[in-house]
Amino acid sequence: MDNYKKKTPGRAQHLEYTQIRPQFGSSKSELPALIFGRMKSDQNDVPVQTAAGSTLPLVDMIKDDEEAGSYNPFENRKVTHPTTDTETLVHLLKGSLGSGILAMPLAFVNAGLWFGLVATIAIGAICTYCIHILVRCSHLLCRRAQLPSLGFADVAEVAFLAGPESLKKYSRLARFIINLFLVIDLIGCCCIYIVFVATNLKQVVDHYTQSYWDVRIYILLLLAPLILINLIRKLKYLTPFSMIANLLIGAGVGITLYYILSDLPPLSDRKAVAEVQHLPMFFGTVIFALEGIGVVMSLENNMKNPQHFIGCPGVLNTGMSVVVLLYASVGFLGYLKYGDETKGSITLNLPVEDVLAQMVKLMIALAIFLTYSLQFYVPMEIIWKNIKGNFNEHQNAAEYTLRIGLVILTVIIAAALPNLGPFITLIGAVCLSTLGLMFPAVIELVTFYEKPGYGRFNWVLWKNLFLIVFGVIGFVTGTYVSIVEFSEHREEV
Repeated sequence: MDNYKKKTPGRAQHLEYTQIRPQFGSSKSELPALIFGRMKSDQNDVPVQTAAGSTLPLVDMIKDDEEAGSYNPFENRKVTHPTTDTETLVHLLKGSLGSGILAMPLAFVNAGLWFGLVATIAIGAICTYCIHILVRCSHLLCRRAQLPSLGFADVAEVAFLAGPESLKKYSRLARFIINLFLVIDLIGCCCIYIVFVATNLKQVVDHYTQSYWDVRIYILLLLAPLILINLIRKLKYLTPFSMIANLLIGAGVGITLYYILSDLPPLSDRKAVAEVQHLPMFFGTVIFALEGIGVVMSLENNMKNPQHFIGCPGVLNTGMSVVVLLYASVGFLGYLKYGDETKGSITLNLPVEDVLAQMVKLMIALAIFLTYSLQFYVPMEIIWKNIKGNFNEHQNAAEYTLRIGLVILTVIIAAALPNLGPFITLIGAVCLSTLGLMFPAVIELVTFYEKPGYGRFNWVLWKNLFLIVFGVIGFVTGTYVSIVEFSEHREEV
């Protein structure tokens, strides 16, 4: 087997790839490991860097649409516990309904009452359409690559492999970039969660003790419990935390709506359209709240009837319609209630002297604290799978060290940037405008380049260029405004 590790020119190198690469009659379950480099090739005893460090030797396995027409990826999926349409809808709602809903009223502060309502629905429709693009490309590429399912980063890699010849060499880079932005997004969300918890705790403690400590002290006090809960490595042990967090968030949002709906002022008291310079903050907050593209492919890949995910009405359309309407309603009513005094989390506007409001703040704080470990799990897995090959010994110690180090990093970032509003905008602008808008558009352009083409008048090209430009504008303006807001906040401190 050692001979396969040696790089020799000419026919010897061709034989090496022939041994490493399975033929069309081999098991389909072995193919993704060799294409995407997720695991070591046990059969050949070849390190993953040799077997799958480059996907270029596997290009000739991609088939065109005519050759792949008889392959049905849905029939070849082997899912141990597939989810029904209803279960997938519930998971989609759970994945999309999070702490972002508490920030929606602040988004309306930066957009105005009526413009915010229309723009939230429009951005929600665009985000949903981009998810459609990603899933549709995944189905097409599964047929071309003769694979039963693909993850988000897998879709990007296979798209470049099956695309124009000049782009094939960038397939691994495409995969890396998507994983990188996923990690930045989820680590950023963890930082936001820490600020959410600290600010809600601070309000309650300040009311009873009049201590008025800096929020950074509360952030630092969270370090030890965060480290302890994130030493749990198995996802199944985190499931109870998810259930508790969902119940707490549901109850907290319900009670918050009770406060919001009490004694609403007239609509005329609020501005219909905000100043143009504030719109980037609105865009970043809304896309942060709405974008659930990181969970979409895993949900679709585990469905009993994945063809029901997209379509009309479809699981995706139904779920995102509920999410968009709920977020738009909370944003509209929250801004109508509190106006320009709306804070980064609407729970911070609740009367601190009321015991019920204090319970809401503590419930939300506990729910988001528990959600941190679930959010932390994904970036931790991505990073660890890419570096654990460097630790032949003491892997457990290395993994625990990495976990503790990442938790400390999120606490440091949260302490450095404790202003909730611009932090949310920054993550939304930098990560989710790329993952949710630009990347799906690029993937479709590459996938459709040769077949089926861009359609009459190149409408697919123009449509995706619009999405890319829209994403770039949101990225640049949202990032700039967030940095300015951070600077102003530091000067005030």
